[in-house]
Amino acid sequence: MGKSDPRVHAYGDVDELNAQLGLARACTEDQELDAELIRLQRDLFALGAQLADPSATVASRSTKALLQDSDVARLELAIDRFDAELMPLRNFILAGGTSCGATLHVARAVCRRAERGMVALDPAVDPVLLRYINRLSDLLFVLARAVNQRAGVTETIW
Repeated sequence: MGKSDPRVHAYGDVDELNAQLGLARACTEDQELDAELIRLQRDLFALGAQLADPSATVASRSTKALLQDSDVARLELAIDRFDAELMPLRNFILAGGTSCGATLHVARAVCRRAERGMVALDPAVDPVLLRYINRLSDLLFVLARAVNQRAGVTETIW
């Protein structure tokens, strides 16, 4: 598989997303957020492994390289947990806020790009991976808002 192959681009986007989460970890002292981001980074390694190995050779030998519906459900719970501390949105907001919040907004955008690339792959990606990456972008949006709120930074309305 060449470097210009769409599958290589897809797992490259996932790798970039993982690096963005590392950057977010570097600019926060919030232990709850750090623990969440570490878990997401581990998940993204598994997702990247599954993208790079469509025949599931690696995943069949290592459960840590396999994302499942339970991982998607865990994202849903995290979205609900962090969203519970936020005011409901009634307007669009501009990305920004604290360094960590802005980094998480960038991570969300990279996540959306990764999702678009994954949807286009042939052979098709495991639907669990698509559900995971879709829900992850929503979690990253909620995390960006939560980080900014915890820091007392007001969101900028569009």
